[in-house]
Formats: sequence, structure tokens, C-alpha cells
Amino acid sequence: MSFQKLEFNEIPEIEMLNRSGNLLNALKTRRSVRDFSQRPVSEEIIHNCIKTAASAPSGANKQPWHFVIVKDSSIKKEIRIAAETEEKEFYSHRATKEWLEDLNQFGTDWRKPFLETAPYLIVIFKEVIDTHGDETRKNYYVNESVGIAAGFLLTAIHNAGLASLTHTPSPMKFLQKILKRPKNERAFLLIPVGYPADEAYVPAIDKKPFREVCTVS
Repeated sequence: MSFQKLEFNEIPEIEMLNRSGNLLNALKTRRSVRDFSQRPVSEEIIHNCIKTAASAPSGANKQPWHFVIVKDSSIKKEIRIAAETEEKEFYSHRATKEWLEDLNQFGTDWRKPFLETAPYLIVIFKEVIDTHGDETRKNYYVNESVGIAAGFLLTAIHNAGLASLTHTPSPMKFLQKILKRPKNERAFLLIPVGYPADEAYVPAIDKKPFREVCTVS
């Protein structure tokens, strides 16, 4: 392992405050969207967002992730059918009464049309084992690493001016099968991406105040 000098460009504190405030204000406008427009989006934008996600830190720099961009309408339809099958089972039998009560406020059900209307689906897979040919090695802090990369991706998508949704149909084994991913990968997150529909609505929600989510000691 070789090392190189860190390139760190210090900026004045007033600029740091401005940047941190601007990012805060920008991300406070991000919302999970379930009504997407079919308006096309440049694939290069999606590539840039994924490159941003792939720059995230990871345990031992293993980078235990793989991103699949789904834009083919027939594959999106196949994913929707499989996802709705699992979601119907979830809403009918798997979810507890308390869980359903928490979800009712958002007006969601097993129907997932956004899986077809959004121009892109980005599926994040976590690599539970690192494989190179016949050699296998352990990956470290896989969920933590892939979770950080997912956060980078959502931030990049919003920064690019697009809408997204974090969707986790459970279980998600069907994604591995449909997208022909190897056995060492597990679906982690399914993210529809695109422009919101003209008549898109989102729930009126509040975030916890700073004093409830942060303690200074």
C-alpha cells in the first residue's frame, strides 16, 4: 500500500457556514416521490450520480456495492409485477397491525406504478463476499458501507434536480433473479429516479427538532 499527500483546500469559515447552510436548505426540500413523469432524463446524469455514490467511504476500502440501472420498459414491468406480489403479501399477511397503522398516514398500498413510470430504476446491491475468480474474501461493515453510498446517491440525485424514492419491497430476492446478479450479492435498495409528475403530491410531514436528534456533551 502506497500513500499520497492529502489534497485539502481550506476555505474561510464564513464560506464554510454558507456552504453548510446552502446544503441544509437544499436537502430539506428533498421528498420521497411516488408520482413520476415519463419525461426522459439524460443517462449521463444518472451515471454521474452513481459515480458520486461509488466515491463513498467503505470498510477496508472494499467498496462492497454494485449499482444496476434499469431503463428497459419490459424489465421495469417485470420488476413491478414481482414487487407488487411481495407487497400484496406484506400488506395482507406479513405486516403487523402497528406497522400498517404507521403506514396508513402515507396512503400507500401494494400497488407500485412508479416502478414503470419512472424513467430509471437504480438497484443497489450489497456484496456480502468479495469474489475474484475462484478466490473469495470477506467484506467488512457491508451494511454500513452500502448505506453511506446510498446516502451519497440520494444527495446526488436531489442535487441534480431529480426526484427519487427509497423503495424496499420485502423480500427482494426477485431483483437478484430478474437482474441476473451473482450469488454473492443481495438487493439492498430500489430507487426510482426521474422528474416528479405535474400533479405529484407528498404527505405534509415534519422532522424532529435538532434538540431531539442531537446531543452536545
